[in-house]
Amino acid sequence: MKPSLAALEPPRAPVVDADRRDGAAVAVWHALWAAAAGLFALGADALGRGGAETAGLLILATPGLLGLVLLGRDGGATRAALLAAWTLAAIAAQTLTGGLTGPLGALAFMPLIAAVVLGGRLAVFGALGSAAAAVAGLTSVGLAGAAISQAPGAPEPGVAAISALLAVGAAALAFCQAERRRAVRLTALQAGLGRAETILAGQPGLTLVTDASGAALAAYGAAPAALPVDSLFEEGLLAAVHAPDRPAVQAALAKAATGAEAQVRFAPRLALDRRILLVVRRRAGAAPLRLTVIALDATLQHAREAELDAARVEAEAQNASKTRFLANMSHELRTPLNAVLGFSDIMRQRLFGSLPDRYAEYADSIHEAGGHLLDLINDVLDVSRIEAARYELNLERFDVRETVSAAMALVRVQADDKGVDLAAVMPGEALTVSADRRAVKQILLNLLSNAVKFTPSGGAVTVTAEALDQVLELSVADTGVGVAPEDLARLGRPFEQAGGAEQRAQGTGLGLSLVRALAELHQGTMSVDSTLGEGTAVVVRLPVVAPRPAVEGGAEIIPLNRSA
Repeated sequence: MKPSLAALEPPRAPVVDADRRDGAAVAVWHALWAAAAGLFALGADALGRGGAETAGLLILATPGLLGLVLLGRDGGATRAALLAAWTLAAIAAQTLTGGLTGPLGALAFMPLIAAVVLGGRLAVFGALGSAAAAVAGLTSVGLAGAAISQAPGAPEPGVAAISALLAVGAAALAFCQAERRRAVRLTALQAGLGRAETILAGQPGLTLVTDASGAALAAYGAAPAALPVDSLFEEGLLAAVHAPDRPAVQAALAKAATGAEAQVRFAPRLALDRRILLVVRRRAGAAPLRLTVIALDATLQHAREAELDAARVEAEAQNASKTRFLANMSHELRTPLNAVLGFSDIMRQRLFGSLPDRYAEYADSIHEAGGHLLDLINDVLDVSRIEAARYELNLERFDVRETVSAAMALVRVQADDKGVDLAAVMPGEALTVSADRRAVKQILLNLLSNAVKFTPSGGAVTVTAEALDQVLELSVADTGVGVAPEDLARLGRPFEQAGGAEQRAQGTGLGLSLVRALAELHQGTMSVDSTLGEGTAVVVRLPVVAPRPAVEGGAEIIPLNRSA
């Protein structure tokens, strides 16, 4: 039989606050005490024992009247204040009547009895109050003698017996009230535990309560088929785990013991084809250490993840095969195109004689289409070579201003045809870098071609090249159509394009992808900043600026100290 939650550790607090719910009963007890003390005072006065005894009884009746405040305002502070009133009243009454040797000696225990009625953790303070009352009474007798005590000899037997009977009755009612409170607290606690067990039993997984070593103390809910509950109680959690997975489960238990949540997946020893997911937490405030372990059958999830992993591996293998194929087909794809371009160029230039006008137009179209196709194939091959890690940089030192000027010269005809102003901002002195000259030129050509392509007539494209410490910053800014914010995140990935259908038809989506890849090969970055309808700025930062050589034989310049 599985243990209940109550068997795991003693209850630390009631589920409901019984001290607040029994305020009316405590107030009734105080009222009864006030009435009994008042009647006793009248009786003592009728027996001719007025004076100190009557005054002491009336003083002790005062906390009883104050207890009626619990009917309207109950709480820990109110009850503590009532106990303080009981203590002061008992001290005053014992001082007037001679303490334990006087006729009201039994009533010195009223603070302790009241503390039992008030409940909570006031019993200790009640005992201290009663002790203080007894000491105060005896001290008053020793210091003032018969002048203060109304009974210098033995106390009146009748009054003492009645006071003792009154104290016994109050104590009996107090302990009845305390027992009732304990029963209410126990009932509420059991009800709360029952609700908790019902909730846990309805969970889809198995909830275990274990010690730090994994020994099962309680179990709730539906256990996975591969994890029998009986074996968990007989052998422990670790014994149900496949041996290679036990270190991971032990590590999860140790992590949870420190207060952090831990998760681990393992194969059960009795069903190696299954997978169990454990979520381990430390029970707050549990002493000794207790862990809550939630066991879920994760076999389907594990199977899905395995399928996804297999699909990912297959996709990566296919992509790698495609990339290797394109990279290896560089010569086979370029050679026929170069022949088409060469022959069409011969026909355009009429090197072997004149052609009819229609054939000449066909030759121009063939050469133009072939050139466009060659550019596309070159971009695809470059991207494939980079993805296949077969693109090797040929580093050399050169002045990047010359590369910028060469790239601008190649796109200037296109810019002039569209009526786009093309300008460059470069330093006046040499800007030497150590990089792949062809790759840098390709970056500039792709950025300039894009900028001119998407800038309407009358717009402007500006190229900026500058050195920031050891970083070369190339910026191409245009006043073109711009890019929408939702499209910016996609730019830079192969075959991704922005804008409408008309804009997409003007390119392949490989230009910026190749720029980013070439920049990353140089350990650099590419960033795009654009506003729809206003323009775009693409910035490429490459850590390739070559340090300036030191001047040999130079003299150190020491500034003149004019104050000397």
